Amino acid sequence: MEIEGRDFLNTPPMKTVRFGGSVVETLAKYKQGDSSDYELLKHQLADPDIKDAQIINWLQEFRNCVTQLSKDHEQLIYTILRLPWVGRSPAVVEEYLAFLSNLVSAQTVYLCACLKMVVSHFTPKRVKICEGGVDISDSDDEDENLPRNFDQCHQALQLITRYVPSTGRFLMPILHENFPFIQKSSRTLECYVHNLLRMTVYIPSIRRDVLEVIIGKMLKLDVSASRSEIEEVEENAMQNQSAEDCTEEGLFDMDEDVPADTTSRIGAMTHPVAERLDTLMAVLLAYIKDVCHVNGCLDVERTKELYRDLLSVFDKLILPTHASCHVQYTLFYLCSVRLALAEAFLDHLWKILQSPSQPAVLRQAAAGYLGSFLARANFIPVATVRACLDLLLPWIHRYIDSQDSSGRQACCDINLHGPFYTTCQAVFYTLIFRHRAILEGNMKKGLAYLQSLNLERVVMCQLNPLKVCLPSVTNMFAAITRKYQVVFCYTVIERNNRHVLPVVRSSTGGDCVTTNTNPLDSFFPFDPYLLKRSGQLIEPLYQVWEEPADTELHTTKAGQKGLEEEEDDFLHGETPQTDGVVGMTPGSYDSNLRSPSSVGSPPIAFQRPF
Repeated sequence: MEIEGRDFLNTPPMKTVRFGGSVVETLAKYKQGDSSDYELLKHQLADPDIKDAQIINWLQEFRNCVTQLSKDHEQLIYTILRLPWVGRSPAVVEEYLAFLSNLVSAQTVYLCACLKMVVSHFTPKRVKICEGGVDISDSDDEDENLPRNFDQCHQALQLITRYVPSTGRFLMPILHENFPFIQKSSRTLECYVHNLLRMTVYIPSIRRDVLEVIIGKMLKLDVSASRSEIEEVEENAMQNQSAEDCTEEGLFDMDEDVPADTTSRIGAMTHPVAERLDTLMAVLLAYIKDVCHVNGCLDVERTKELYRDLLSVFDKLILPTHASCHVQYTLFYLCSVRLALAEAFLDHLWKILQSPSQPAVLRQAAAGYLGSFLARANFIPVATVRACLDLLLPWIHRYIDSQDSSGRQACCDINLHGPFYTTCQAVFYTLIFRHRAILEGNMKKGLAYLQSLNLERVVMCQLNPLKVCLPSVTNMFAAITRKYQVVFCYTVIERNNRHVLPVVRSSTGGDCVTTNTNPLDSFFPFDPYLLKRSGQLIEPLYQVWEEPADTELHTTKAGQKGLEEEEDDFLHGETPQTDGVVGMTPGSYDSNLRSPSSVGSPPIAFQRPF
């Protein structure tokens, strides 16, 4: 209803505009059994064309009688909470926030309803698109007002938290319940995760739980797309793009040649699951950076607190998840900001590995993480690598001693000695990547150190670790140690080749059988990172595989297949792929939206304070 001569939006409506009496009168009539005005009130509040001035007028009246809005008026409150206040004029937002504050203070029974309402605005509003006569509901990714709308939601949550300090306890189930399906668009997931992380700034008590919810969802994405699947899709997309570029060549004269991988590196992933995961990883890594740094300087205390929270989530979710490819890089990235964090992470993995009270599957997973982290993190100095080897090798030798002293014939039993074998493989893998760093500077001292590890005893022992390690790890380790005359593995390799491991049925079913070349079901968690956008933060921290230039490392005396050059690492195609099920192993943030028993104590390097 328009009233001539009045500024309708900025002036409260006259009584003649609104049907029915005041809110106080309406509530009184409803209490006496007359619900006509009460139903009319709810109808007017639900009007999709309700004006700003009308909303303000209603809210002011509701604030004056908020103590009367008990549980009996639940449907009325739900109607008020559905008012379209987000994105409205500052006057409407201010009045609505004042109403929320009064409501949760006077009627805590509506706290959860208020929280659900605010959280429902954490993703872009839904729009209906009609395709082929079918309504398809999706998110409005082009809304330029999203940052402002999200600011208003967080302002509301901060007010509610101020009046109800225990808000965090009621909030977590709501955040979990409202998390969008992982099949939703990248933008929808990005907005929701961004807002959850933003909440942890002013409600720090829920940060660990929020990280657990986010990382749990990201792990489901991670394991639903195998490494080989992502590589195949991205390679096909790149080939198709190259073919298109070739057909267009000559249409325009180009002054400069743009490298083929430049646009690919910063562009979107073609694989839809990888694209969503890449978006979320970018948000999470940016959040880590923002938490750790204040005005460009590292805040040690904030960094330590974040490390503890992420480590807790790592133990609960990431470590027990088999063959995830990317989510574990959150710890990798965090540890890069300070050497003491990397050493603390290594020490944590070591304690899990050598603890007999831990399940064998977690001990084996810890060994895989330890070896992969030492090999791939280029920010870990050689002194720390040697400190880890000085822990791992004595433990291995003591394990061999315990088998020798038992009086029983030691046998190659993976179920019985799984942690021992994975630890040996972690050592071999670490030496393959880091032997050059150990030998650099002083070759004589480096060789003396490698010889002091007594690797020959490990290789020659009755438990025979070379028999169960990945063939590529065995072959490369054998080639490197032969070159430097540290240990000669080929006699053992030849004997093992004559006595292959038991044949197992193919995982694809049927009568097909195959030799198990990965009996430990090994996977190296810090294998090459495939995601493009977030990968720009990982790349400077990452040690890529460099094919040895020495010709003698390309062939083996045991007659093994040559170690041919691969894209990045020599394990290409040998590590297992996930089947899409989260299972147990045997093994800036803000700007993203706006544009055996314990063996000894750790060495001194691990005792450094944060």
